[in-house]
Amino acid sequence: MGNKSVSISVVRRLPRYYRFLGELLNHSVQRISSRELSQRMGLTASQIRQDLNCFGGFGQQGYGYNVELLHREIGNILGMNQHKKTILIGVGNLGRAILSHMAFEEKGIEIIGLFDRSEALVGEKIGGLTIAHTDELEAFCRERQPKVAILCVPKYTAEDLVVRLCKLGVNAYWNFSHYDIAVHHPGTVVENVHLGDSLMTLCYEVKEMEEPSAPQGGKKE
Repeated sequence: MGNKSVSISVVRRLPRYYRFLGELLNHSVQRISSRELSQRMGLTASQIRQDLNCFGGFGQQGYGYNVELLHREIGNILGMNQHKKTILIGVGNLGRAILSHMAFEEKGIEIIGLFDRSEALVGEKIGGLTIAHTDELEAFCRERQPKVAILCVPKYTAEDLVVRLCKLGVNAYWNFSHYDIAVHHPGTVVENVHLGDSLMTLCYEVKEMEEPSAPQGGKKE
């Protein structure tokens, strides 16, 4: 992206813009105003304009946004066209689900290697790739030089793996392991995925919705 001054909150909204604009393209929508886009996305038009102005604006007075152009530009900002070399470690139920349901190449990721420490899985083919043992990480990474790792392993195995991977030049992680990589390896880029945290947040919000609000200005004892 090359713009260090853009806040992470803006960056985290970009994939949502990209997704909504893609849906508009699928419905043959050619242009849209910030007001119309805000109604679809549940944001304010001012917020949308401010976010996009961080990268140059892209809109035209009295016209709005060219949907195809904006979709392409946001994809470029996100690096969707770079196809970063990526390995996935941990090809159990979670790893397989991610491989099955995530369109990686459309998200700027190229999966070039699968690894697991289970001898029962080594040698199995998934999507044209053969699962290798984690003992082969060093040789593989030196030859293929991946920059991203997807960790679908338990927390207790992640620590050693990350030490090895950082030494091999892997400095970006999509982390499902619950191991706090960024604390122990400050030079890395990490996106942590905590499914349990997300579910607990939902439970809190349901509880708040169902419980009656506390009375305001109640009687003093």
